[in-house]
Amino acid sequence: MKRVALIIIIMLQALSLGAQKYMTRNGYIGFYSHTALEDIKADNNQVASILDIATGGIVFQVLIKSFHFEKALMEEHFNENYLESEKYPKSTFNGKITNLSEIDFLKNGTYDVTVEGDLTIHGVTNKVSAKGSLDVRSDGINASSRFTLVPEDYKIEIPGIVRNNIARSMEMTVTMKYEPMTVK
Repeated sequence: MKRVALIIIIMLQALSLGAQKYMTRNGYIGFYSHTALEDIKADNNQVASILDIATGGIVFQVLIKSFHFEKALMEEHFNENYLESEKYPKSTFNGKITNLSEIDFLKNGTYDVTVEGDLTIHGVTNKVSAKGSLDVRSDGINASSRFTLVPEDYKIEIPGIVRNNIARSMEMTVTMKYEPMTVK
């Protein structure tokens, strides 16, 4: 009986090691801008992302038109004037967890991470680094991060007439609920 239990435990561990990639199609990215004149907040719950726990690789794809605002006019200006979503329909991130060796994916818990990579917005790619956390759970991995982003770094032009309504840097919030990728 002990032998059967040991074999089952070994098989379960082997199966969990086989689940090297995790994904989500409904991750969240939001941004917030605060000025004395106006607060601007947008949310996007249709973010696709894959996390490879073997390599620490992490990729995101974000459809720009999936950001939603409280005011329809803000959403229209965001898509037409600032992000030009017809010309640049998506944003991407391709990076890695730099401290992968500090994470035990076989043990439930919360781990601090640093992610570095290439962020492309509005056709411009910049190297970025952000701190965040991974919450390893038996049913998946939750990831979160907060960092700032400067629109001008991505050649997003803010017209002078509304320059004081939009913060020079935006607070970005990222929340992902990854599930193991299954082979079909």
